[in-house]
This record gives sequence, C-alpha cells and structure tokens, in this order.
Amino acid sequence: MSASDGQQSSFVVVANRLPVDRVTSEDGEVSWQTSPGGLVTALEPLMRRFGGAWVGWPGSADETVDPFEHEGYQVVPVELSTREVEEYYEGFSNSTLWPLYHDAVAFPEFHREWWETYRDVNLRFAVRTAEACAPNATVWVQDYQLQLVPAMLRRLRPDLKIGFFLHIPFPPIELYEQLPWRRQIIEGLLGADLVGFQVPGGASNFLRLVRRRTEHQVRSDRVSVEDGHLCTVRAYPISIDYQGFVELAESPEVLAESAELRAELGNPETILLGVDRLDYTKGLRQRIRAVGELFAEGKLDPETTVFLQVATPSREDVEEYQKLRNDIDQLVGRINSSVGGVGRPAISYRHANFSRSTMAAMYQLADVMLVTPLRDGMNLVAKEYIACHTKSSGALVLSEFAGAARELKRAYLVNPYDLDAMKDTIMRALTDPEPVRSRAFLAMKRKVRDNSIDHWANKFLQDLKAV
Repeated sequence: MSASDGQQSSFVVVANRLPVDRVTSEDGEVSWQTSPGGLVTALEPLMRRFGGAWVGWPGSADETVDPFEHEGYQVVPVELSTREVEEYYEGFSNSTLWPLYHDAVAFPEFHREWWETYRDVNLRFAVRTAEACAPNATVWVQDYQLQLVPAMLRRLRPDLKIGFFLHIPFPPIELYEQLPWRRQIIEGLLGADLVGFQVPGGASNFLRLVRRRTEHQVRSDRVSVEDGHLCTVRAYPISIDYQGFVELAESPEVLAESAELRAELGNPETILLGVDRLDYTKGLRQRIRAVGELFAEGKLDPETTVFLQVATPSREDVEEYQKLRNDIDQLVGRINSSVGGVGRPAISYRHANFSRSTMAAMYQLADVMLVTPLRDGMNLVAKEYIACHTKSSGALVLSEFAGAARELKRAYLVNPYDLDAMKDTIMRALTDPEPVRSRAFLAMKRKVRDNSIDHWANKFLQDLKAV
C-alpha cells in the first residue's frame, strides 16, 4: 500500500530529490537504487526504524511515478513539468536563490514568473507531504528549494512537528533584502518548529531579518510567530559518515586503484588535489590561476608535481555554467601549454563524474588538498579528504569562507580572493615540517571523527523533539 492509498508515516523527509536513482537494465527493466549521498546514508536508518517516508522529485520532467517501498521505507514522488523544472528549479532555485545566498558571486535574477512557479511547486510538495504523514508525525524539510513548505505544511497539518535545514549559506541581511519576496520566504521558514543553519552566522542573519522585516517577537533563539507557535533557530554544522569513508579508503580495492591512479599521473613525487562541482562559487578560476603561477614561477616543478583537478558536471543547461566550463578549459590549456612537461601536463583536469571509491582513491593520493570556495555552506569534500587520507602527513588548504573553516581551524586557512596569499599558503602546506603537518592533520581527524553525520542528524532531531 502506498502513501497515496492511505499508508502514512511517522517520520517524513522532504527534499527536492528522492534518495533513489533510476537504473535501467540491458533488457529495459527499471529499478531503483539508493543514492550515494551522505544525507541519505544518515537518514535511511531512521526512516526504516520509524516507518518513514521520503518525499521528493524523481529527476525526470513530465513523468508521474507511483509511490513505492524501498529498503523498508516509503518513497513518495512529486511530479514536475518541463516548465516547472525550468522556472522552479533552474530558475528561482538556482538562478535567484543560489547566487544570492552565496554572497551574489554571480548576479541573481529576479523574475515574477519564476517566483510564482516556485510557490506553486512548494505547495505541491506540502500537499503531498501532508498526505504522507501520520498524526503527530515528525517532518524534516531540506534546503533552499523548499523554503515555503514549512508554513504551507503547518496550515495543512498543524499537528505535525516540522524541522527545516538549510544546506547552503544564509546571506547577510544587506544582500538578502534584494529579494523581492523576502518577507514570504521568512514567513515560510517560520512555519517550522526548528530551523537549522550550517553556522551560527547564518542563524544570526536570519534572526536579524525577522526582527527587521516582521512584527514577531524574538527572544534569544526563539521567534513567537502566532497562535502560540514558536520557531527555534540554531546552527547544526553537517558532517560525513566518517567511519564509512575510513573503511572505504582502507579497502584493498581503493588502495589498488590509488596506486593505479598514481601511475597514470606519471608517479609524481607530489600531488595537489581539487575536487568540486563545476560551479562559480567554488573558486576554480582563482585556484587554477594561483597554481598555474606557482608552476610558471618555478616554485612548483612540473617534472615532480601534478595538480589533479576534478570538476564534476553541474547544471550544464545554465548559461553561467557553460561559460565557466569554457573559461576553465581555456585556462588549463594555456597553463599546460606554457609550463607542462613533454610527457605529462602540470594540471590534470578531469571534467567527469567519479564513483565514491574512485574519489577515496584520489584523496589517498593527495599530499595537499585545495578546498578554496568563494562561499560555501559547509564543504564536505574537506572532511572527506581528512577521513580518507590515511597518512598523518596530509595538508588541507581551506577557504575562510567555507563553513568547514569554523571546525577545521588547524587547516591552512586562506582568502581565495587573494591569489598571492593563496600561493604562499599552498607553498607553506607543501614545505612545513612533517611533524607540524601531522599534528594539525591528526587534530582535524579527531574533530571530524567526533562529529559525524549521525551526530548531526541525531542532535537536530533530538532538539526538534524537545522544542
């Protein structure tokens, strides 16, 4: 029996995407497999334990998928039309909110049609969620695509306990106020009992906005909304499945793949690594330019050092991302043509998707990991590297503007806009004495180990139950 047939769940996760990927076999048979993301890994056991459900879009436009059971929990699909994908997802979510929330690194576009579609799709998610929830169920809404759902859901089902978590940064008040629908988004989030942000600064920014743009009373981290409803606002820095990554990185298959990768790169003495989605917030232009200058100045030797940069494809239909891809291709080509050795390029650039095991093999190889976004809510790549790099002499060069910098204070912190400082920091990470690097790296390992994604999910849900 599906949610639409009357089966209801006591714990419901709501996200833009479902936690499963469609797989089509050679004979055309369609099945679903669990997505590899950390959020799914953390929440699946909870859904199985509590008889849970996950509400989300299956990933294909103009398609209706019936609810089904998967790995002991209910999957409740929400359909989107081609126009809604363009206006709600590619438009308002990723061309309005995404750049605005990332400090307007790219110019956010404001279109009334996009807003109207965003509102309509959020209502559809809220209705589908209300149908899937048992009386007094707990609902956890995820991320910026669904910021109106908490208030809509509260109007439909006031019996529910509703949490919301924002996985990306929440911007300073001066930037947020550019948004024509700023009050509606604020009120949408205040429908939750608990709103979580990655860092305390995000929570503070939101509470300042509530004070400035609403009449609601704010006391400490609580907002009195209406009819006795209180919304609590706190920070919950997300993390990774630390033990899972450690076990993967130490597996014979990954160790063998790591050795193959090193040979494929020409067995260099030193490997620098960057792993990012191809996104303008990740600071790829600045990072590649800084490393290119180190090669050009002779501080890095292309005969002994390779910079491996992975850029996984992202939003390839969006013009801003197409331009970024062309810029990076040309920049890497120019650097390699001027400083690369005969048999091996100085920068090995891979624009492709890789499995989690291949990523673990790359993390094993990297003497220095470069994580230098212009703005990031957290950046889990930094934590994945720390878990997977089993030697104690690794080094992490980390942007001050990534949420992870608040926790990983022993990293080599850098302002990604300051290319000269970035170059100096990369060289320091490469040349510091091994005991200095080792002490810092082991301290970061302990931090990531003690604050796993299980700890994050359990803390949020315990607080949600208590408020």
